[in-house]
Amino acid sequence: MIAFEHVTKSFGPKKVLDDVSYEIAKGEVFMIVGPSGTGKSVSLKHMVRLLTPDSGRVLVAGEDISHATGSDLERMREHYGYLFQGGALLAWMNVADNVALPLREKTDMDEDAIRDKVMRTLALVGLENDALKMPGEISGGMQKRAGLARAIIRDPEIVLYDEPTSGLDPVMSRHIDALIADLNRKLGVTSVVVTHDLNSALSIGHRIAMLKDGRIAALGTPDEFRASREPAVVEFMEAQFKVADRGQGETGHG
Repeated sequence: MIAFEHVTKSFGPKKVLDDVSYEIAKGEVFMIVGPSGTGKSVSLKHMVRLLTPDSGRVLVAGEDISHATGSDLERMREHYGYLFQGGALLAWMNVADNVALPLREKTDMDEDAIRDKVMRTLALVGLENDALKMPGEISGGMQKRAGLARAIIRDPEIVLYDEPTSGLDPVMSRHIDALIADLNRKLGVTSVVVTHDLNSALSIGHRIAMLKDGRIAALGTPDEFRASREPAVVEFMEAQFKVADRGQGETGHG
């Protein structure tokens, strides 16, 4: 469904992606993990051509999006829904109007059809009773779910998630994980998730790619990732779980 072929990208002297190649299969939940600044979000932006590689190319359904322009680029972007890190809701619109925005901007559907599609999509993410609330009236987790509803409202084949559990407590983070997995099953979409949350990657990912210093340090199933003796993977896992253990210990003293 998506293929990176020898993609390299630099910003000034810093090489953020360095000859990166991998393929993401149709219907897969593909997790991209790694330390900050290793090219995770930059990878997502290449998939929709918000960025263009210095060399190499990105294929979407067999077509090169890296050099697409005009109507060809717009057509290829139709494959995607994109959940931004903060949800990116418009503060002056209620939840239903935020979710309806892509339909009003990109389709000729009438208002009755839009309203019906919005309510069905909100039901998928558990927000059917919150349609008329403003973004400031709902929690961070609900804002993420509303952003996800907007991302899938036009039935994309691929959904990109940029740090979907960032800023959420552990309970809500697991709810978002379950929602991503559920939508993957129900809608048959290909899901690409950039995350710093190793629990998310190991629990819902079909495969995990770890970026380190702009390169793929490891790529495999959750079981293969857990069993990896690659030093970068071991260090990343140990650091994550030490932080988690410390956090649980501190909670116990509350």
